[in-house]
Amino acid sequence: MTLLLSESDRLKAGVAFGLGLAAILGALAFQFLGGLYPCELCLTQRWPYYIGLPLLALALVVWSKLPTPFRAGLMGVVAALFAWGAWVGGYHAGVEWGFWPGPQSCTGVGEAAVSLDMLSDMSDVRIVPCDAIQWEMLGISLAGFNALISAAIVVLLVLAIIGQLRKA
Repeated sequence: MTLLLSESDRLKAGVAFGLGLAAILGALAFQFLGGLYPCELCLTQRWPYYIGLPLLALALVVWSKLPTPFRAGLMGVVAALFAWGAWVGGYHAGVEWGFWPGPQSCTGVGEAAVSLDMLSDMSDVRIVPCDAIQWEMLGISLAGFNALISAAIVVLLVLAIIGQLRKA
C-alpha cells in the first residue's frame, strides 16, 4: 500500500514535470517559431522552468533511492520556485491589463537620457514592452497562462509533498 501511495505522489510530480515541460517548450515555440519575442518579465518567468524542471527530473529519476524527507524537500524547493513564477506571471498579467505599473526598464515609464549613439547601438535590438499583450486566448495572455500553469504545478507538488510526509 505504501509503495502504491508513493507511486501516486510520483505520478503527481510527473504530471507537474510534464505540464512544466509543455509550458516552457510552448513559450520557446512561440518565440522561435511564432516570432513572439519575450519581454524582460517574460524572461524572468522562465527561470522557475530552467531551474525547477531539472531538479524535478532528478527527483523523478532517482525517486525510489531518495529518502522521503529529501524527496519532499526537493519538491518543496521546486514548488517554491514555481510559486514565485506564478506571482511574477500574475504581476506581469496585471501590468499588461494596466492594473499597476510595471518596471521602468520595460514599460517605458520614467525618464531616460538618450543619446544618438545609444539609439544607433540599439538598432539591432528587439525591444518588447512588458505592458503590451502579444497574444491572448479567452482574454488570458501568455503571462496569465503562465501564472495559472505555475500555480497548477505548485498544487500538484504540494499534494505530492503532503502524501510523502504522511508516509514519513
